[in-house]
Amino acid sequence: MSNPTRVQLDVTEERAGERLDRFLAERASASGHMLSRTRLKALILEGQVRVGGRLIADPSFSVRCGDRIELDIPPPQPAEPKAERIALNIVFEDAHLLVLDKPAGLVVHPAAGHDAGTLVNALIAHCGESLSGIGGVKRPGIVHRLDKDTSGLLVVAKTDAAHRGLAALFADHGRSGSLVRTYHAFVWGAPERSGGTIDAPIGRHSQSREKMAVVGDGRGRPAVTHWAVMERFDAIASLIACRLETGRTHQIRVHLAGIGHPLLGDSVYGAGFKSKAALLTAAGRNALGELGRQALHAAVLGFQHPITGEMLALKSPLPPDLERLAAALCSVPPPATR
Repeated sequence: MSNPTRVQLDVTEERAGERLDRFLAERASASGHMLSRTRLKALILEGQVRVGGRLIADPSFSVRCGDRIELDIPPPQPAEPKAERIALNIVFEDAHLLVLDKPAGLVVHPAAGHDAGTLVNALIAHCGESLSGIGGVKRPGIVHRLDKDTSGLLVVAKTDAAHRGLAALFADHGRSGSLVRTYHAFVWGAPERSGGTIDAPIGRHSQSREKMAVVGDGRGRPAVTHWAVMERFDAIASLIACRLETGRTHQIRVHLAGIGHPLLGDSVYGAGFKSKAALLTAAGRNALGELGRQALHAAVLGFQHPITGEMLALKSPLPPDLERLAAALCSVPPPATR
């Protein structure tokens, strides 16, 4: 096993009195060791820090002028999930991060029932030794997720520094930063308005723990979705663009179902609309039956690169299954005869 990297730092007069973890977070980064404060706190608690030769395991310890601080940084541990060679559609990559176009059906994180064949398994194999030790483990930094059955653009950090920058961007959700995320959703019905904003808190469903729901009484977390109609397919269905101001679990699916326009193919939040399929043409019914998932696609992802400052603006066309659905919906059935 490789030896830890030792970093030595001296406390100057202007830094005297600071908490140990805060001092290390700023000085270690300035010396080229990109570690989060959370990671540094863990190292302190693990006994990896000495002040004046004395082991200090208290993150709140107050440093004094003239103290010499020694920080031992263990080498990153191998990733727990196994590397698997799974084909990925990567649309941008550099030393710090990558953006991929995720297909529907690909699970992002290993979990119960999905301990292999996930995006994380594939990324560990793809990135290899280029992965930095995010949180002390060689693994990709997932700062946002897409449901298994949602397709589209997903950004992944390869280094600690990129992970911190992207996490801050996604926590802000584009309110004051550069992040832009737009999803394309095929929904039942034709909204009367051309667009609007859904501002409704989301939390766990009171009866089904597998579902989310719009909840009141302070039990939900704030959730805001801006939507605009892109195309109407007669009065049967519509294509809607959704821009997120927050990132709650199942947010688009819950919000659109809440205004009476659930996603086509959504068996969880649109189960009551199954009979609507009878209004489609034969081509439409076939395309919907073959879809086998909610008709949701992460189409646009834009952000300022957290390391280089470059503005990235990436777009993903509809995948073949949603292209077939769109083409079939354009085939509007003839009006009913009396």
